Amino acid sequence: MARPLRLEYPGALYHVTSRGNGRSKIFRSDKDRTTFLTILAAVIQKYNWQLHAYCLMDNHYHLVVETPDGNLSRGMRQLNGVYTQTFNWRHHTTGHILQGRYKAILVDKESYLLELCRYVVLNPVRAAMRDKPDDWLWSSYRGTAGLSSVPEFLTTDWLLVQFGKRKNQSQSRYRAFVLEGITRESPWKDLKDQIILGDAKFVDTFKLLLKDRSQEIPRAQRLLARPTLPTLFRNTKNRDERNRLIHAAHMAHGYTLSAIARHLGLHYATISKIVKRVNEKK
Repeated sequence: MARPLRLEYPGALYHVTSRGNGRSKIFRSDKDRTTFLTILAAVIQKYNWQLHAYCLMDNHYHLVVETPDGNLSRGMRQLNGVYTQTFNWRHHTTGHILQGRYKAILVDKESYLLELCRYVVLNPVRAAMRDKPDDWLWSSYRGTAGLSSVPEFLTTDWLLVQFGKRKNQSQSRYRAFVLEGITRESPWKDLKDQIILGDAKFVDTFKLLLKDRSQEIPRAQRLLARPTLPTLFRNTKNRDERNRLIHAAHMAHGYTLSAIARHLGLHYATISKIVKRVNEKK
């Protein structure tokens, strides 16, 4: 199975999650959570990250992190690696405590950062662990909302300025915004191909970046970058060129034989024979 997408570039924004192996707890106590945040703070400083929101649950965590230097993988390797070592030492365990690799969803900052930050801090409420987000001490909510001091590793400026120029006013509006989210749909309904949260323009930009084949990308995600069938067959000059494009549409771009047949107004069997014939010539 292909590994999850790891597309990195300067200024990329991600929603990152990592879960316990076999859904086991990765935080057995508040001491574990404090240790994790200490390690996270060191990673943020070393790799020049900006952390907009976070939430530590029992068996997983959420981060909304911006990477000005395009170095998510390097930082995550240190974060999860050092925490695993510390956890195993403290609890006299061995092996992996996290389930596989972390999951990172690329996020359109202008369209979805606000909504995503709200979603993250509401996790304890959605999980029925707390009635209100301010009752959970292990998220960015209290610091951003002005209910406690802001950790040095947390970036609140961008978020709060969206609600006003005066700090007290913006914090009050932020608190109201988060509470409104309890009855709202989660932002994941707009998720594209399991990896992108953004508007159409953002997705189009990402398609170009996906064409870098040096990265190991699952097929479902790679297909996001393929040309449309009208684009692919737009400049067909003759039958040989058409047949070559039919083969490419199926073999390189992942279109089904039926989809190609419908687009060209040909029978499914005809498309199948063409693909087979071009294969035999290669």
